[in-house]
Amino acid sequence: MASIKDVAAEAGLSVATVSRVLNQHPSVSEDARRRVTAAVEALGYRPNAVARSLRTDQTRTLGLVISDVMNPYFTELARSVEEEARALGYSVIIGNADERPDLQDHHVTTLLDRRIDGLLVSPTDGGSPRMLDAARAGTPMVFVDRWIPGVDVPVVRSDGRDAVRDLVAHLYALGHRRLAIIAGPAATTTGRERVDAFREALGAYGLALPDAYIGQGDFQADSGRRVTEGFLDLAEPPEVVFAADNLMALGALDAVRARGLRVPDDIALAAFDDVRWFVHTDPPVTAIAQPTGALGRAAVRALVDRIEGRPGESVTLPARLVVRRSCGEPTPPQSPVQQSPVQRSTS
Repeated sequence: MASIKDVAAEAGLSVATVSRVLNQHPSVSEDARRRVTAAVEALGYRPNAVARSLRTDQTRTLGLVISDVMNPYFTELARSVEEEARALGYSVIIGNADERPDLQDHHVTTLLDRRIDGLLVSPTDGGSPRMLDAARAGTPMVFVDRWIPGVDVPVVRSDGRDAVRDLVAHLYALGHRRLAIIAGPAATTTGRERVDAFREALGAYGLALPDAYIGQGDFQADSGRRVTEGFLDLAEPPEVVFAADNLMALGALDAVRARGLRVPDDIALAAFDDVRWFVHTDPPVTAIAQPTGALGRAAVRALVDRIEGRPGESVTLPARLVVRRSCGEPTPPQSPVQQSPVQRSTS
């Protein structure tokens, strides 16, 4: 790997002059700048980011700690974060908390030790001690998707209440009256918010949400499977299971099929967090879609604002209902095959 001394030798300049060029010092001549640029390209030289950070007190690196990298929602979120950060001249290091506060603390500590410029975090449970300490110490930080009430950190999230109301209205119109929910962890803001929104939407139609129809999940597929099995064992099972995230919906679908039952003939299924593979299930799953890409991009912009001394603003974007066929929706009519017009010959 080429060093700065190699670049100086190739350009025929001193190491000090090369260093000034690389650090964009205004006193450098255009000739020196051209020679250093040519030498850098010829040798494939890459400046040492750690050494540069010691001089500038910036690494141009962001940390992203997500709740579960196996969850397609967070995978898509991470991708949009990385793309937006790259467009703004930053790199991203990702840590997977796997819904565990201890792992979240481990990643936060590791990232801060690597001198990242700021943190994006989707908090597990009620947060974790190291993350809370970092936020209170003034580390540039933004919460994305989930947040911790009372912590003075910008929050970038979606609001699903209107979409949940739309879902319940849709289910009611289809004739469903017994609706159950697989809830996320009560310690997370998203877990609580989705249950509250569901209960409120049911109340608008005079429908109750009995305790038997609230199953406690953990945003993992196994919990969706376990809770759905419990629903199916009830003397009066629900007509619809609403899973509060996509992985729990997958577990619910597995549980229904393991009993030899079919969605939606025997029980309907809907989900929060639409994912691409929902269109490929049989039947395709009716779901609430979050603007995941927009959330990731907005979170990066808010964090970069904080890093660069501007006030980072909280952002709330609406979720929306995507109707498919897992709740007993009528099959859309097939478009007629277009026949090519018959070409008539003339004589």
